[in-house]
Amino acid sequence: MAEKIAVYPGTFDPMTMGHFDLIRRAAALYSRLVVAVAATSTKSGAMFDADARMAMIRRDVRDAGLRNVVVAKLDTLLVDFCRARKARVVIRGVRVYSDFEYEFQMALTNRKMAPEIETLFMMPSENLAYVSSSTVREIARYGGDLSGMVTPAVLEHIQGMVDGS
Repeated sequence: MAEKIAVYPGTFDPMTMGHFDLIRRAAALYSRLVVAVAATSTKSGAMFDADARMAMIRRDVRDAGLRNVVVAKLDTLLVDFCRARKARVVIRGVRVYSDFEYEFQMALTNRKMAPEIETLFMMPSENLAYVSSSTVREIARYGGDLSGMVTPAVLEHIQGMVDGS
């Protein structure tokens, strides 16, 4: 049977527990999940460069024992990234309706360029639906408590920034 490969792309700046929830659940559905970390973040107030984001995700994936998850840098069109890895599915997280509008437009654009690649929309667990990277960045900026919102590697990294280490 052919390996079923999915790609979960994003900036993950920083990765939230909602992102990680989708990684765990998508990893259970596919024989390989590639977490594709955007090489550059266009978000205002970006916290981490791509290498730092990838290192944190790799650590959390390793610590969770998710052996079928790999992390790679996304520095090309998503459809080209998927084709190069023989992935037929793109995983996209949708928390609220406004997420869906944007993601739907992107999915249709990707389908136009690569009709063989499907987009699967997944919702985070309801207790994580309120968490977004932009909210985490704002709370971190003011030294607020991020426990329960971000993964252990991200929390440690942010605390290290605050402590100056």
